[in-house]
Amino acid sequence: MRKTVVLDVVGLSASLLEHMPFLKGYAQQRHMATVSPMLPAVTTAVQSTYLTGEWPSEHGIVGNGWYDRTDCEIKFWKQSNKLVEGPKIWDKAKHLDPSFTCAQMCWWYNMYANVDYSLTPRPNYLSDGRKIPDCYTTPDTLRDYLTQELGPFPLFNYWGPTANIKSSQWIADASILTDKRYDPTLTLIYLPHLDYCLQKFGQDPAGIAKELKEIDAVCQQLITYYQQKGCDPIVLSEYGITNVNNPVHINRVLREEGLLAIRVERGLELLDPGASKVFAVSDHQLAHIYFNDPSCFRRVRELLEKVPGVQMVLDREGKREHHLNHERSGDLVLVADANSWFTYYYWLDDNKAPDFARIVDIHRKPGYDPVEMFMNPADPLIKLKAAAKLLKKKLGFRYLMNVIPLDATLIKGSHGRLEENPANHAVVISKTSLAQKQLQAIDVYDVIWNQLTGE
Repeated sequence: MRKTVVLDVVGLSASLLEHMPFLKGYAQQRHMATVSPMLPAVTTAVQSTYLTGEWPSEHGIVGNGWYDRTDCEIKFWKQSNKLVEGPKIWDKAKHLDPSFTCAQMCWWYNMYANVDYSLTPRPNYLSDGRKIPDCYTTPDTLRDYLTQELGPFPLFNYWGPTANIKSSQWIADASILTDKRYDPTLTLIYLPHLDYCLQKFGQDPAGIAKELKEIDAVCQQLITYYQQKGCDPIVLSEYGITNVNNPVHINRVLREEGLLAIRVERGLELLDPGASKVFAVSDHQLAHIYFNDPSCFRRVRELLEKVPGVQMVLDREGKREHHLNHERSGDLVLVADANSWFTYYYWLDDNKAPDFARIVDIHRKPGYDPVEMFMNPADPLIKLKAAAKLLKKKLGFRYLMNVIPLDATLIKGSHGRLEENPANHAVVISKTSLAQKQLQAIDVYDVIWNQLTGE
C-alpha cells in the first residue's frame, strides 16, 4: 500500500479557501469536491462515517454525545473506539497487507483503536480538583517522547477561552515527529483551529484573517514535509460553519410544560434525565429528544414543531430517511433552521444554574456548550479573576475557574444541519481523481482507500 496522509482541517469550506493562499494553490493543482452535509454534521459522527464508509445508523455515532438509556446518563465526548460499531479503514488495510501501519493523530474515538500509533488529549484529573494537561498515546512511550520534544499537550489552547493555533501546531509537530520515528502507512491528522474562530465570530473572512493565515501555514508545513516523503496529503473537512443568531433553549421549552425533572442541590439546579418525562440532548444544530413517558409523545411533537428556530422534527421514518435510525438516537430528532442552534440550558434563573455551567466542563454538561470559548464579557475584571484562580492552582489550592458566561447570543457560527449552499460544505482535496464534484460523506472512505491502494 502507498503512504497516505489525511489532514482534517475542521470547518474548511470552499468559501474560505479563497482566503488561504497555500491551500487554494494546492487545491487548484489537484482534484477537489464538496461533501454534502450528513445528519448530524458534527465531528464524531462525520469522522466515524469517513473511517467506516457507513452512516450513523450502522456505526452508531449519532452525535458528539447521547443519552445512555441503561445508565440514565447523558454522556458527551467519550473516547473509546469501541463505541464506533463495525470495522474501520485500518482494519480492512491490515487484513489485506500485514505490513500496513496506521497513526491516528487526534481524530476522535482514538483510545483502544486497532491502530499502531495514536495521540489524543487526555488530562489528568487530580483528587484535589485540578486538571493537568496531558495526552494518551499508543505506544505509551510516544507520550513521553512527544512531551520531551514539544512540552505537554497544550490542553487549554485546544478548547476553552484560550483556544488558539498552539494546539493545532502541537498536533502538526507531533505528527511529523511520529512519522520520522515510525513511518506509518496511513496517518490521520486532526487540525481543529478554524472550529474556534468560526463558532465565535461566524463566516467573516476579514475578521478571522489572522486565524485563516495561521492554519494555512500549518497546512503548508505538513504538506511540504510529506511531499518530501513522496506523499501528497488528502485535505478534507467535516462540515462548514455558517452564521447563526438565534440560540434555541429546547429544555427550557420542555420545562415550562412541566416535562423536566430538576434536582436542587445547594440551591443550584441539576437536570435529572432518568426522572424526566422527556428531555433534549442538544448538539450544535441537532437535538435528540428522549422520552421516558411515551404517553406525551404526540403532545411534545406538536409542541416542538411550533418552536421558532426548529426546521425539522424527525420521527421514526424521518430518522430512517436521514440514516439516524439507531438505538442511541432520540425518539425524535430536531434540526435547526439556518439561523439557529440548540443550547443545553434548562434553568430559568441564571442564579440557579449549576456550578459547571460557568466553567469548561465538556463531560458534565448535558449537551454541547460552545459558549465555553468565551470569558464573561460582562465582567470587566474577568481576566484578573482568572489570573487569581490560576495562582491558586499553582499553589495547589482547590479552585473553580467560573469565568464562562451564560449568554448564548455570543455564538455567531454553528453547524450540524443540512446546509443548502455548496460554498459552505465540507471539501475534499486529493491528487487522485474524484468520482464526482459533490460527494456523499460515505464516499470519503473510498477517496482515502483509493489513495492507499492506487486503485
